[in-house]
Amino acid sequence: MNKKLKNLPIGISNFEKIREKDYLYIDKTKHLYNLITTGEYYFLSRPRRFGKSLLISTLYNIFRGKKELFKGLYIYDSDYEWEEHPIIRLDFNVISNDNAKILKEALKKKIDEIGESEGLEIEEEDLLKEKFEELIKKLHKKHNKGVVFLADEYDKPIIDHIGQGEEELRIAEENRKILKSFYGVLKTADGNGWLSFIFITGITKFSKVSIFSELNNLTDLSMDKRYCDILGITEEEIDRELTPYIERFCEEEKLKCEELREELRGYYNGYKFSSKDVRVYNPFSLFSALEKRSIENYWFETGTPTFLINLIKEQNIYIPEYENFRADEFMFSTYELSDLNPLPLMFQSGYLTIRDYDKRLRIYELSYPNKEVRESFTKNLFVEYSGLKLNVKYANVRVKIEDGEIEEAIEIMKSIFSEIPYTLMRSDRIDESYFHIVFYLIVSASGVGIRSEVLTSKGRIDLLIETKNRYYIVEFKCDQDASKAIEQIKEKKYYEPYKNRGKEIILIGINFSTEEKNISDYKIEKLRTK
Repeated sequence: MNKKLKNLPIGISNFEKIREKDYLYIDKTKHLYNLITTGEYYFLSRPRRFGKSLLISTLYNIFRGKKELFKGLYIYDSDYEWEEHPIIRLDFNVISNDNAKILKEALKKKIDEIGESEGLEIEEEDLLKEKFEELIKKLHKKHNKGVVFLADEYDKPIIDHIGQGEEELRIAEENRKILKSFYGVLKTADGNGWLSFIFITGITKFSKVSIFSELNNLTDLSMDKRYCDILGITEEEIDRELTPYIERFCEEEKLKCEELREELRGYYNGYKFSSKDVRVYNPFSLFSALEKRSIENYWFETGTPTFLINLIKEQNIYIPEYENFRADEFMFSTYELSDLNPLPLMFQSGYLTIRDYDKRLRIYELSYPNKEVRESFTKNLFVEYSGLKLNVKYANVRVKIEDGEIEEAIEIMKSIFSEIPYTLMRSDRIDESYFHIVFYLIVSASGVGIRSEVLTSKGRIDLLIETKNRYYIVEFKCDQDASKAIEQIKEKKYYEPYKNRGKEIILIGINFSTEEKNISDYKIEKLRTK
């Protein structure tokens, strides 16, 4: 391959820089053209590392009238008129929010900075709401055009403080009240004809009785099937834009391109944000893999949000059910700070995605989007649940399971259980559920394909582990006998759906002892399928 490829924009969220420095840009401007020409006020929630900041930057340059930056893109050759608009752009990643007073002062400072850059004197000094309204009014009057309002990561002043105790929750609630009042100004401005376009992004979608009760005319794009691929990279975009990068990867690492595509798909694809059957890749992870020519866990580097881990622990959520969770449409937005449900937060932050949608029942089936996210999430959770650090043992668990050496794998897991600090093994939390969760996290964090609570016609399999050559069907007991677990697998015929698939089927019964606080007994039996 002799042709020089454009650099990939890993972590770059400045549209102007991407275009001027000739980085690769996946053209999303058709979506933006449609938004601008068919509506006015929008909200979009997407996970971190998905390009929300770049989207805001792209809109910013469109409304600045920077047409030449868009040469070669869809919107450049459209009938868009490229008028320059006054813009208020807020990036809550860089706005301090340690408490309500600091947030309020930071917003007032930002308003003054925007006013100064426009040559406007903002006379109101103390009152945030009035100060914001004055800025919008004067911008509209100066330019005689509607003001564009762009906000990135609107929810950061809230989520920075949840899941960290009562005092931090109090700060989150106070910050929420400030934001509710602040965004309420937009409704007044809209009523006075001062605005022309609003676009707000964030990770979470707090219900409308919260922040957006004042601004109730936002069109929510988060699960809108028309814009399901407004962020992220589709298979078609890979075919069109990234094939040379995949070929370079294959050439340098001596790989078959179809096999590499399949591996990339398994690690980084799978995000589905609506009922429409369109799945997208995480752009940060995909670009990182193609740039480094290495399939690694790039999501893990940025860490799972502390608030999410803490909420799951506080509410004693049964983690294995996330492998196959069913929910109706109301789950995705009906929650408040005082009664947070981790499940919609997991969906909106990218740890769960839509696996399937039942149109008749209007029920969504959720699961982890891909290997990268599942491993990242379960590794972080394992550290929290066990108090242990990840080490080479977890890789050994994966290798032993993949090689069919299941006894050795279980012995490694026994040694891991024995290292869990006594303070985390309190008698009031030691039951089958706790052991099941930790066992599941060990296996999942190791990188093995795993599903929990798998429904069959006769019941639910506690754990199904799938490798290239084998299915492991696992049943747990607590303070009983591992033989009873094997008997249950056979009696319920949990193995039936997996027969005749060309893989070996291994039945595993495991008993946990609350006294020993470990696996006390296990039985392994190879199923004879003939």
